Amino acid sequence: MRFITLLLGLTLWCAPTYAQDQSIEGVITSQIDAFSAQDVNTAFSYASPSIQQLFGTAEAFGDMVQNGYPMVRNPAELEYVDQITNGSLTLQRLRIQDQLGQDHWFAYEMIQIDGDWRINGVYRIAPIGLSV
Repeated sequence: MRFITLLLGLTLWCAPTYAQDQSIEGVITSQIDAFSAQDVNTAFSYASPSIQQLFGTAEAFGDMVQNGYPMVRNPAELEYVDQITNGSLTLQRLRIQDQLGQDHWFAYEMIQIDGDWRINGVYRIAPIGLSV
């Protein structure tokens, strides 16, 4: 019984540390996983305070993602390409393949809030490495 109590205590003690140390890729993947699980509240928690204020509720945020970025709600594949940092702003560029096999390219604007990475915007970009 003491072992179980000790194990539970260690698990609870370590959990907040993991959240604080979560990488940019981890935050984006966690948000996409939350959308895939239809957990809009958790997905909304990865947005920056300014994004949360802009949409007001998790439901409004979820509706925007459903209407504007449906491939993010249930992607077939994610590929993290590169990160670009300029001062306090970091862009994570990635490719998201939808369930029909079509590629979509995005830049996720990431900022740190109290040591945690948050998503501060998502922008469609031209395919990386391809010229037209």
